[in-house]
Amino acid sequence: MASPRGQYWLQRFSTFGTQAQTFAELECSLSSDMARMADYCYHWRLKPSAAKTVSCVFHLHNVSASHELNVTLSGQRLKHDPHPVYLGVTLDRTLSYRDHLEKTAGKLKGRNNLLMKLAGSSWGADANTLRSSALALCYSVGEYCAPVWARSAHTKLVDVQLNSTMRLITGTLRPTPLPWLPVLSNIEPPAL
Repeated sequence: MASPRGQYWLQRFSTFGTQAQTFAELECSLSSDMARMADYCYHWRLKPSAAKTVSCVFHLHNVSASHELNVTLSGQRLKHDPHPVYLGVTLDRTLSYRDHLEKTAGKLKGRNNLLMKLAGSSWGADANTLRSSALALCYSVGEYCAPVWARSAHTKLVDVQLNSTMRLITGTLRPTPLPWLPVLSNIEPPAL
């Protein structure tokens, strides 16, 4: 019987990657790697799950955008997922992180609504409480894995929501220049 801790590690954090010129080379190499992993698991009395394992491919060749890899694990073909989630980051074929940033912006919008309720109009919390709440609720989500997606063309989606967060903290209006928001809210600018 395999230990639950070993199974968890195997299911969540095993990732294989390779680079090749053709899809056939990729499929052959990854199937070979999966066979070696299955042998390793058998040796340590672990059982990898083909149902929970997915394959994906990253490239910029638009003609082949719908190509699904034929990779097998223990004789079963792995499901192809064009948008796999790895350690909380949604990946896509071109690694533009658009889907991930759209999801993050949606989360931030919902959390900004909570922060807006906390700010209130007649009884709102003080600035320090709002700042602490914003850092915990919004910035923890908005900055998660930022070094991975920070150079994406879609970061504006998250920036707009974080600017809204700073406006809620400071109580400033829309005409306030963006460079002043980090100063007024006492939160480091994204460049830092």
